[in-house]
Amino acid sequence: MSDRIETFHYDEQHPDRLDKYLVSCLPEFSRARIQGLILEGFVSVNGAPAKKAGQLVEDGFDVVVRIPPPVPSNLVAEDIPLDIIFENDDLIVVNKPAGMVVHPAAGHYSGTLVNAVLGYDPDLEGIGGEERPGLVHRLDKETSGLIILAKNERAHNWLQDQFRLRKVEKTYLALVDGKPPTPAGRVEAPIGRDPSHRKKMAIVSPGKGREAVSEYKTLESFRNHTLLEFHPHTGRTHQIRLHCLFLGCPIVGDSVYGKRTVTATIERHFLHAFRLKIILPGEKQPRTFEAELPEELKAVLDEVKRYE
Repeated sequence: MSDRIETFHYDEQHPDRLDKYLVSCLPEFSRARIQGLILEGFVSVNGAPAKKAGQLVEDGFDVVVRIPPPVPSNLVAEDIPLDIIFENDDLIVVNKPAGMVVHPAAGHYSGTLVNAVLGYDPDLEGIGGEERPGLVHRLDKETSGLIILAKNERAHNWLQDQFRLRKVEKTYLALVDGKPPTPAGRVEAPIGRDPSHRKKMAIVSPGKGREAVSEYKTLESFRNHTLLEFHPHTGRTHQIRLHCLFLGCPIVGDSVYGKRTVTATIERHFLHAFRLKIILPGEKQPRTFEAELPEELKAVLDEVKRYE
């Protein structure tokens, strides 16, 4: 695959930064990606290599950008079955099973969702100059349900903006021990690192963590358990799990933040990303995607209904 060459002629009255101008010309690229191309010598101004990202371009200047094809990443493509809910040229929506890690990291170098997507679509355009899918949100290893991945940088930037501006509506289903203080409500409890256990997160004092906001409502109430619908407005690590704990009703099966004694027959925590409502790149109306509860969670719910 050969380099892609883009030529632009600056004809504005007032000078502008080179990187800022190129972001407007190449909206599929992030500013960081543009700055990387400039730094690596892929951008010229009036026939000379660009000096820096912040140099000014003026009326009459010609700018040429040479965009190299994506380089292979160090991620390994693996033939792992995927439950694909939706797919187009820009993105893929997957129903992730519990037990699957989203992205390779220490202790999990294979068998992840990213490895599976690369195996499914080895020719995807890539993100940041590498042949890899782009993550815009994550799910914990034991959380099942909907997750969206970008196939190219343009879609990645668009989806990142949707999440950053809180335009995405996410709905989770959680079976908890006990009952929340009210059948429905709003939780505003900041989240930060647990000072006693650095690998855990915790509800912390205002000013010491990051804002975390969730809304919930009761779907079904049982004697010892409650099925809740959660709508997180922010995307903090372990947010719903911690907010359930904060409400005094931890998620069933949560080995980190839940009860020490499991109150139902379950080998994971009962948290499922059920619905995702989002405007896709190039569209004006939001789409809604849903993933039913997996069979193991349906069985737990049936057990609770039967004995309570």
